[in-house]
Amino acid sequence: MRAALKEAKKALGQTSPNPAVGAVLVIDNRIVAKGHHRGAGRDHAEVECLRNFAAPVPARATLYITLEPCSTKGRTAPCTDAILEGDVRSVVVGAIDLNPRHSGKGIAQLRNAGVNVKEGVLADECAQINEAFNKWIVSERPFVIAKCGMSLDGRLTRPTGEPPWITGEPARGHARQLRAKVDAILVGAETVRADNPRLTVRGVRGVRQPWRVVLTRSGKLPPRKRLFSDRFSSRTLVYQGESLSAVLKNLGERGVTSVLIEGGGNVLGQALDAHLIDKVQLYLGPILTGGPVIAFPGPGAENTANALRLRRVSYQQIGQTVCITGYPEFF
Repeated sequence: MRAALKEAKKALGQTSPNPAVGAVLVIDNRIVAKGHHRGAGRDHAEVECLRNFAAPVPARATLYITLEPCSTKGRTAPCTDAILEGDVRSVVVGAIDLNPRHSGKGIAQLRNAGVNVKEGVLADECAQINEAFNKWIVSERPFVIAKCGMSLDGRLTRPTGEPPWITGEPARGHARQLRAKVDAILVGAETVRADNPRLTVRGVRGVRQPWRVVLTRSGKLPPRKRLFSDRFSSRTLVYQGESLSAVLKNLGERGVTSVLIEGGGNVLGQALDAHLIDKVQLYLGPILTGGPVIAFPGPGAENTANALRLRRVSYQQIGQTVCITGYPEFF
């Protein structure tokens, strides 16, 4: 299953609004074929894996799949049909598909046809790689990641006239990789005016440009800024005078399963106060800036006991920057 997970991770950022799925075929404890879903409308992982084997599947073979196979026809035929037509006798499934159209039905169909199915192997890991899809398919709202590079005193900017970077180049490159895995990147109008960002995926091949979303109250945005004048200008959406919650709802209706909030401070603060953040990824630079822009401004907690806490927290040192990832635990 870890080999199947490795296959699934190859699909991250390429399959939306479908989940990322990997599969491997094993005979006598040896992997003989691999496959992963390469994009919406293309063959699913199970189909690609069996096609790559290109031979009759012996009875002793086992197919490992990170996600329960689909059992209904969509852009492609049901994966359960391919498994049964391939005469696969044994299947191991990681996570159950949360899509109400499929949930539990694929496994039931295989078992009813006499296939030996084992489920729940590395289920948490298999589910986590599709955390965005899982939220969107159940709630019809995108999974929201709040990301920023901040100083030790919680600032997003340095004093005027100083170099703008708070984190090191390795950390900034690491952060850009996150863009390749989301459907949309969201910023406020002040970030567009002050920083003139590109919000593009760079250094990653074969990944489509995510939507670039701008929130503005006035609607007065400089037309020559990169978001409105570069070759990806058609991938820029502007929302005027709408709440962040309403914007996320609309994006979900558009099939956007994941949104990366990159700033500025006011947008991050709004997202935090409205309990709209599913995951944070903070890059902490080893400096004290005293800059004017606070990372998460707003009313804040009334006391320490009511402060927001993170679960499943992880830390990674990237050069001199520390990347902190966690999941807010809202009450």
